[in-house]
Amino acid sequence: MSEEIRSLDATAQAELVAGGEVSPEELVEIAVGRAEEVNPEINAIIGPLYEEGKAAAAGDLPDGPFRGVPFLFKDLGAGLAGQPLHMGNRLLKEIGFTVPFDTHLGSRFRDAGLVTIGRTSTPEFGILPTTEPVAYGPSKNPWDTTRSTGGSSGGSAAAVAAGIVPMAHASDGGGSIRIPASANGLLGLKATRARISQAPMNGDTMSGLTTELVVSKSVRDTARILDWVHGPVAGDPYGCPPPEHPYVEDLGIRPGALRIGLLTEPMTGDVLDTEIIEATRAAAAKLAALGHEVTDLELPTTGDSDVLYETFITRWAAGMSQTVSILGTIVGRDMTADDVEPLTWALAERGQRESGATYLSAIQQHQVLGRMIGSLYRSDLNPGGFDLIMTPTLATVPPKLGHFDDSGPDPMDAMLKARDFANFTGAFNATGQPAISIPMEMSAEGMPIGIQLIAPLWREDLLLQVAAQVEEAHPWAERRAPAFAVR
Repeated sequence: MSEEIRSLDATAQAELVAGGEVSPEELVEIAVGRAEEVNPEINAIIGPLYEEGKAAAAGDLPDGPFRGVPFLFKDLGAGLAGQPLHMGNRLLKEIGFTVPFDTHLGSRFRDAGLVTIGRTSTPEFGILPTTEPVAYGPSKNPWDTTRSTGGSSGGSAAAVAAGIVPMAHASDGGGSIRIPASANGLLGLKATRARISQAPMNGDTMSGLTTELVVSKSVRDTARILDWVHGPVAGDPYGCPPPEHPYVEDLGIRPGALRIGLLTEPMTGDVLDTEIIEATRAAAAKLAALGHEVTDLELPTTGDSDVLYETFITRWAAGMSQTVSILGTIVGRDMTADDVEPLTWALAERGQRESGATYLSAIQQHQVLGRMIGSLYRSDLNPGGFDLIMTPTLATVPPKLGHFDDSGPDPMDAMLKARDFANFTGAFNATGQPAISIPMEMSAEGMPIGIQLIAPLWREDLLLQVAAQVEEAHPWAERRAPAFAVR
């Protein structure tokens, strides 16, 4: 019975609770038991809250859409007061820092009826596309425990792929929802910039690069939780137009024949593995068989291919400089290189060196890029444009653990490797568009390969419609990572 229940998505588990077939306490007991069984192997949960979760499940839970379903928070971003908050940093771990208040998104997750049983690992401050913080050691991919889970939501994705919980919190500043979703065979939606409020502390983290939601097993789980959490909070610097109707309703809508632009050459000029290109074209054939027109896309020139990378790093470096400054306020002294990992310090130093004009210029260039890409989509001015853009999510299958090591002479070498690995995701944080990674293909070695679809601003509905269409025609729910197997 335990294996059968944990094979279900969050919606199905909530339906069992609503129908009186299983209690929240039973669901949490199953999740905790599974965590105790498999987490020592994959190291996904670094802040267990098992007893707190059991107590919450036995109490009066909010009557939300996921009442009684076990859940995990990523150890970065949203949270509830008193939960550990270490962000992959050993100093915050040493002082036992905790979430000082309920965040807006944390409260929405709780009010949805989700029962938190822990917090999941993240690379230090969410920088790298792998989850191997010095503070906690590497999280391991349930499909192959010698490989990376991706990052920065790698702990959350590993926990879902290993069958601990059906859905977990994730955040994305350069691909950190989509990257681990692809690496672990899950669905990962990055919503439009400002679709989900980061209140009360943040208005737009790193001027809008970052958003938060979940990694999940199913399209309906993602649609249902997005329905529950989206929308502005008073005082937000800006927001999105509301959807025309609930996202869950989109799942029953077939989008008709869409024109999809296929892109297999990244804007950064990096090279893709041949297997990834072949898998992406196989996925394109599946979409064509569903009635869509898939056409090779050539992006407008952006000039020097290093410009996108360097301007993105300018924004990240400013963010890390700010983070290190805030960390100093928390601990009551100036930070040193000994308090953080080498890459964090290198980025923070760059952020200190670069001027405000350089930072604003990077934002301006990304806004120009957003308009260039936006002009490719169908509109009154461009009736022959594309409805969606399609890319591989990642340039390779997940690499071996240690691939992104930053302990060499130049820590920034790890960022160059990150660019090579995740060269299709960060651009759409810069433009703010919604993007989704769908687990459509598998490698010859048996590793998941995600396919990314990118919609115009505010069109999450279109992404969910197509994802639901793919899920129905080519279901992925029965694909199980080896670490999911019953022991």
